[in-house]
Amino acid sequence: MKPLHTLAVATALVTLAASVQGAVLLYSQNFENPVEFTNNGKDVTGQSVNSLYANQPPGFVFSQDFTVETLRVGNGLAYGTGYQDPQGKAGNFVLGMLSTRQDDLLGLAFNVGSFDFLNFQFNLSSIDLDCCGGPFVVPFGATPSARISLFDNPSGAAGLGSGATLDAIDVIGLAGPNEFTFNFSDHIVGLNAQNSTNGQVILRIDLLTGGYAALDNFVIAASNTSGEIPGQRVPEPGSLALVLLGLGVAAASLRHARS
Repeated sequence: MKPLHTLAVATALVTLAASVQGAVLLYSQNFENPVEFTNNGKDVTGQSVNSLYANQPPGFVFSQDFTVETLRVGNGLAYGTGYQDPQGKAGNFVLGMLSTRQDDLLGLAFNVGSFDFLNFQFNLSSIDLDCCGGPFVVPFGATPSARISLFDNPSGAAGLGSGATLDAIDVIGLAGPNEFTFNFSDHIVGLNAQNSTNGQVILRIDLLTGGYAALDNFVIAASNTSGEIPGQRVPEPGSLALVLLGLGVAAASLRHARS
């Protein structure tokens, strides 16, 4: 069978996406399936996020600056008890980031097509490390805060954001009762993407205060409504939502046609 012309396929898919009512899922990740997690003896690994979670779905990659650890929950090693999750939100693994000593950053590239907002839902909690130069939350009880930024990314390449800043929102989390127990707060931020060049953007996560904190349960969607998240996740990369990750051909023409 003769393959369809790339431009025709891209145009049809973006047009279909724009006609969908409500938010369109771009990505979801609960960090429960790391590839070959290596425990350092204190329920932490310094392996890069990309080495553990790249290609979930195929072709998806992370960018990071400095370490951005992955923590094993309930394994009984950290602090002699293991990390504890009384809320039942962490599952078996979470990400950990520093705000002090070094500025950990995490970046994710997306194509929002002709949609106006990239919406990001996640959990945030203070926590500390029983290794690796810790404690970092000194004195313990500091409240974590994070800046969620959106950058223009005309090339569509992975990165931490070097283009124009489109939007940025700061969120404040919760302190846990001790160094090894999570106390997650729930957040949804709606980042304005209307001034992007062609729909290609980079989402960057930067822990601002608190010393150290955990993040988990990412849900990222494109929508014309700020903060709107799909009611149902789409786990398969063959879905229309995840096809949008690689679409750049027709997004710019649709965006400018609407303005």
